[in-house]
Amino acid sequence: MSVWNPPRLLGLAGMSLLRDEASNITALEYLPIELFPPLFMEAFYGSRSETLKAMVQAWPFVRLPLGDLMKMPHLGTLQAVLAGLDILIAQKDRPRRCKLQVLDLRHTGQDFWRMWSGDRAHGCSSTLMAPVAEDRSRAEQSLVPLVVFIEIHLKERTMDGFLTYLMRWVEERKASIHLCCKKLKILSMPMENIVKVLSMVQLNCIQEVQVNCAWHLSTLAMFAPLLGQMSNVQRLLLSHIHVPALEEQEEQHVVQITSQFLRLHHLRDIRMESPSYLEGCLDQMLRCLTTPLDNLAITHCLLSDSDLSHLSQCPNISQLKGLDLRGISLTYSSPELLPVLLEKVAATLQELYLDQCGIMDSHLEAILPALSHCPQLMFFSLRGNLISMAIMEKLLRHTSGLPSLSQELYPVPQESYSSQGILQLGRFAQCRAELFEILRVLGRPRIIWISSSPCLHCGDNTFYHPQPIIYL
Repeated sequence: MSVWNPPRLLGLAGMSLLRDEASNITALEYLPIELFPPLFMEAFYGSRSETLKAMVQAWPFVRLPLGDLMKMPHLGTLQAVLAGLDILIAQKDRPRRCKLQVLDLRHTGQDFWRMWSGDRAHGCSSTLMAPVAEDRSRAEQSLVPLVVFIEIHLKERTMDGFLTYLMRWVEERKASIHLCCKKLKILSMPMENIVKVLSMVQLNCIQEVQVNCAWHLSTLAMFAPLLGQMSNVQRLLLSHIHVPALEEQEEQHVVQITSQFLRLHHLRDIRMESPSYLEGCLDQMLRCLTTPLDNLAITHCLLSDSDLSHLSQCPNISQLKGLDLRGISLTYSSPELLPVLLEKVAATLQELYLDQCGIMDSHLEAILPALSHCPQLMFFSLRGNLISMAIMEKLLRHTSGLPSLSQELYPVPQESYSSQGILQLGRFAQCRAELFEILRVLGRPRIIWISSSPCLHCGDNTFYHPQPIIYL
């Protein structure tokens, strides 16, 4: 027998108001605060532009998290909300009920709307429910610029209609609007358009920058002064920057780029994929770091011995939690360089990636003492290197005392391959059995993952059939 669930009183009130849009707008002055979010949702899903515009002018909360309602950017909704903001901006005194200071167009994942719609069983958070404390007069509030938050992903040659409309609106009201972006991601767009977009943004609001497009080094050098203005950047990711064989002024471009790091006093995380332009001059970037890093990734490029030496001597890596050197060839580097680097970061290191570094037995044996001095190490990946069973056993013994180590990814021992480099399943099974016996003798519950070398035909980063060896 089904149980009849009568409509909630709030829902009935909202539906009643929406039947007559004109009456709804008039009633906003007397509408209980708890009715605003559900009524706004009804107006949003019903495409009632006039109601949305009016509700913005009476919004009784500090923040309007519009982005969490829009699964995809919706130009009509944006136009209605911005029209409501225009009326607010034009008014000398804010309406008595309006406390709006922030329009958030990001997908934050917060549950403001779900909570107010009754989807959540818990009570309303006081910080979400309460209007802003009235410690300013309405006249003072009207002088404070409205803040608009947005995540900017520049992935086409031209901006889409949503971003174009927003940028034009902000440009015409720069004195009254602060456009803030916490995360900037550039995949593809002409530099001229990028500069135009960023001229609308409060650059010191940006905390994360990702540049993942096929720029020449000279283009990155053009972007560098903008990066230097992003003084609160904490995370920087650069990839696919090309250096043409005949590019002139390469050294000057590198100086233009790395010198901007002097202005980034909150930078904690640097990830650079294929930065071939750093070979032989990594010290220029390291000298410009002003704060200790939490994470450093320099992958798939060549570094000289002097680069590795400067890296191990850099004072701002001594607190690293993550070190990623995947694809950095260490085959011909001096064997003592990597151990010195690991000793430098041993006290704080939690994640270490040394995949496809051309590491052989001599290199791995040299770093074993340093590895055993990493008490916080939780993740260690060594895939794609040529390691013998004898050194694998030494590795497992040296790392068995690390209390936090829980994820270990190792290559198939070299004895599992034929002289032509073909994996022999029978030999591999024997090596697995020997590795399990080593774990049993060591006596500590442990899971290690073994995977064969990357496929030369499928791409450098493809590892075949990782298999666990479990001792519990």
